[in-house]
Amino acid sequence: TLTECCTRCGWKVHSYCLMPNHFHLLVETPAGNLVAGMKWFLGVYTQKFNGRHGQRGHVFQGRYKAQLIDGGSGRYFETVSTYIHLNPARGGLLSRERPVLKSYPWSSYVQYLDKSARPVWLETKRVFGNIGLKDNGNGRREYERYMQERVQELRTRGGRRLYNQEWKAIRYGWCVGESGFEEGLINRLKGVIEGKSRESYSGVEVKRHDEVEASRLLDEGIRRLGINNTDLKGMKKGAVEKSLLAWLAHGRAMVSNAWLADRLMMGVGANVGKYVKSIAMSRD
Repeated sequence: TLTECCTRCGWKVHSYCLMPNHFHLLVETPAGNLVAGMKWFLGVYTQKFNGRHGQRGHVFQGRYKAQLIDGGSGRYFETVSTYIHLNPARGGLLSRERPVLKSYPWSSYVQYLDKSARPVWLETKRVFGNIGLKDNGNGRREYERYMQERVQELRTRGGRRLYNQEWKAIRYGWCVGESGFEEGLINRLKGVIEGKSRESYSGVEVKRHDEVEASRLLDEGIRRLGINNTDLKGMKKGAVEKSLLAWLAHGRAMVSNAWLADRLMMGVGANVGKYVKSIAMSRD
């Protein structure tokens, strides 16, 4: 199913891991079609899974979590890929006596080590290059040694503490990259701010101006984030995209949280303040 999705959408997958109750993808979307592609992928996978196992209903709970990865600094690709490939070790799915990472078959890690087993959509050169390796026999053996050392480190208290700190942004943040990367994403939305000032209006026109200005900001922000209003309907109430848009309008237009919650389909107005605060705190 992932092969068909990558063919249809033009995706490049840098690493993946299928776990018992979730999966991870480090995916590059040259056409900017993540939302449409994931909707198709999860829908078709669910149909095939239920058909094979004689089940009905949802396979995945809620919308997927999506994080933006800084592609300008190579080390973040390697960090995220390592996090994904080490999932079986962190999840206790390897033998305690002999925890060999390649013994877990539902991961791109085994395809990193065996070039003949790779699908055409799996891109390995970037991760190899970030570690200073080439995608050849020696490089693949070095990568196996490198990853097995990470497995052993995860078996120690100090190693777990170190990796938990290194992976904090992956587990709890909305983007992974240099400090300027997050600021750049925020600035992409700031760039839509323009138009007449609020002081140019009076009386009932002020509220009308605020709602028009907030709508303009949201429409332009939606466009710059590469999504559309239809996509918003399929997103969780607290999706990163919705939170960013709410933060943008909240700081530049005097509209109520209830108005934003209704416009962005974020549930009740109280949710908006919480999600806006999460974006503001991530910048501190």
